[in-house]
Amino acid sequence: MTVARPAYRRKMFWVALLYFSEGLPLGVFYDLFPVYFRQQGVELAEIGLLSLLGLAWTVKFLWAPAVDWARRHRWWIAGANLGMAAVMLAFAAFGFALGPWVWLAIGVFTVLSATNDIATDGYTIELLDPREYGLANGLRIGFYRAGMLTAGVLLVVVGTLGWPAAYALGAVVFGLNAGMALLAPPEQPRAGEAPGSVGGEFALLRGQPLFLVALGLVLLGLLWPALGPLSRALGWTALQPVAATWWFRGALPVGLMFAGAALLVHAARGPQALTLRQGPVFGAWVELLVRPGMVAVLAFILLFKLGDAAMGFMVKPFWVDAGFKPEEIGLVSVNLGLALSIAGGLIGGWYVDKRGIFRGLWVLGLWQAASNLVYAAVASQVPLMTPGALATGLEVEPLHRALVYGASAFESLTQGLGTGAFLAFLMAITSKERATTEYAILSSIFAFSRSVAGWAGGIGAQELGYPVYFFLTFWLAFPAYLLLPSVRRMLERDKD
Repeated sequence: MTVARPAYRRKMFWVALLYFSEGLPLGVFYDLFPVYFRQQGVELAEIGLLSLLGLAWTVKFLWAPAVDWARRHRWWIAGANLGMAAVMLAFAAFGFALGPWVWLAIGVFTVLSATNDIATDGYTIELLDPREYGLANGLRIGFYRAGMLTAGVLLVVVGTLGWPAAYALGAVVFGLNAGMALLAPPEQPRAGEAPGSVGGEFALLRGQPLFLVALGLVLLGLLWPALGPLSRALGWTALQPVAATWWFRGALPVGLMFAGAALLVHAARGPQALTLRQGPVFGAWVELLVRPGMVAVLAFILLFKLGDAAMGFMVKPFWVDAGFKPEEIGLVSVNLGLALSIAGGLIGGWYVDKRGIFRGLWVLGLWQAASNLVYAAVASQVPLMTPGALATGLEVEPLHRALVYGASAFESLTQGLGTGAFLAFLMAITSKERATTEYAILSSIFAFSRSVAGWAGGIGAQELGYPVYFFLTFWLAFPAYLLLPSVRRMLERDKD
């Protein structure tokens, strides 16, 4: 008689638990913070600008080698979660308005979340066999989304106990995640040789300064949005009019980061760059970029979820402007979103196992894009309420409530479908030898599009209105389809 192993001794149990831990910070960043600041009367463009702090997820490849070198992924996960708990406690205690300190606090939060992502992704890829990717990604998506939707539970708490209690409860959940991470199975032994030393790599970089210039541009673009709040905090009145313009706050830093990325691609494909392939920081970049067709694949990663990201940061402000209270937003996200998100992730993982990653990308990607059309149609039918009407307690009409609920349910299901294929694709092209760093690079590219789209979304929704803006985001899904032939060749090459 075969005795079933306890759940805590199975890989998939820890996949589910750790990706709940990874999804929670994103839910706080994309759902909790926008509702909090919109209720305080912060403009949509300012809320969109806040999304640029998510660029920490874009440059996480810079410290991913440190995580990979140090190993002990579970301790990195635990430490990052404890740090995010401290940020939530700070919000609970001080109730920040949108000012210099809130930029700093949320910036620390996103850096810690990015570190949590690095350690979780590297740990999971090393733990799993390629034959387990379909089921594992279904669970990843479902429980990642469950973590995101826990922010909905915190919004429910806001309606009954207020914002300080909600932030305090969030801190408790982050603390529990930290404790559970330490109970996960020990890390797998490193596959292949360990990367070379940082000192040796930087000695080689002295003869190839293009890499350092590229890195400097990327970091300058990342830090640039902080100049506006910093100028106000330090009383630099001469800089403040310029710092308030959209091109200074958004277009310029994004341009700097694109310039740095283009220069990095150019430098990595030069003949002298091959000497860096064993380096712990730039070695993974060089290894990726010398693969045939990889630049087109990286562009595909940048674009595949662009439409989803462009709409996502503006969904919750739309709910607020339509007259929904925080507790109702949270309840709908939890009641409608949780089960459908898990179902979408499992269905997406099953489809990828049955039909393959390539077919999953284009078929499930279409379903993912359809949720933007649904939200555009709903936004055209649901009127927005003025702040005065919201203050009088005017209720949303039943038909309008049903339409918004339906759009939320459809989005939860279809995002799970598209993400299932996308994560399987990223895992399939990541080597086991550099799993932590390579996956950090690939997911950083996706995170870059998410942050930039969130910034542009604030301006787009404010200037065009929700219906037109949501409709335009639907078409952002299709440039990625032009790159699918390169994706197919990459997947077939990796099978050989």
